[in-house]
This record gives sequence, C-alpha cells and structure tokens, in this order.
Amino acid sequence: MRVLVRPHQIPVRLATGLFMLNSGLSKASADEETAAALHGMASGTYPFLKDMEPMTFAKLLSKSEIALGVALLLPVVPSVVAGAALTAFAGGLMGLYLKTPGLRQEGSLRPTQEGVAIAKDTWLVGIGASLLCEELGRRD
Repeated sequence: MRVLVRPHQIPVRLATGLFMLNSGLSKASADEETAAALHGMASGTYPFLKDMEPMTFAKLLSKSEIALGVALLLPVVPSVVAGAALTAFAGGLMGLYLKTPGLRQEGSLRPTQEGVAIAKDTWLVGIGASLLCEELGRRD
C-alpha cells in the first residue's frame, strides 16, 4: 500500500477527517425534525434540493460527510483528491453562510450569533485549499 500523504499533512488530515466523520455519523441517525431543518436551510440556498425528501437529504449529507472524513483519514487517498473534495464541500457550506438571511450582520461578512456555527467552517475551506494548492504546486 502506497502512502500518498506528506508527513506534515497528517495532523491536519487527521483532525479534519475525524471532525467530518463525527459530523456525518451524528447525522446518520437524524430524526425527521432534524432532517427537515437541515433540508430547509440547504434548499433555501440551493433550490435544486427543494424536491428531495428531507430524510433522503439528511442521509445523503451524512454519507457525504462520512465519505469525506474517511478520505481525509486514509493515507492512500491522495491529498489533492481529499483537498479538492473538502474544498468543494466547504464551498457549499460557505454558500449557505453567504446566502442565508440572518447569518451575517447587515452589510458585512461578520457573523451574527446564529451564523457563527457555519462561519467557523471557513477553516474547512482553508484546509482543503491548502492541501489542493500544495499538491498542485509540487515540482517533483
């Protein structure tokens, strides 16, 4: 088995992977109320999700987070792949933050109290982009 992770990437991939895995596992047992809340927020920003059943959406979100967490944790998944997946997922979260009313202070990027939980996910964008840029910038 070939390890495709640089040693200095292990701590960030481990911390982020465990966080994403935990988030996905937590959503795996979402009840209908939780699924409806997750779906409502997402479909408000991404209208193509409106026709999806809330429980289906919650299960898909859960599986996506679990897969992303596992990809970050497994050293056989190239950092460029894990970084691209994390950046794409986190970009979706940033879309929620930027487009959902009440998450940002009026006329600002600064979060409201309600927006802090999503605004903090900017670190996921940074980690994903860092992994991606490092691997794309390699000169082996």
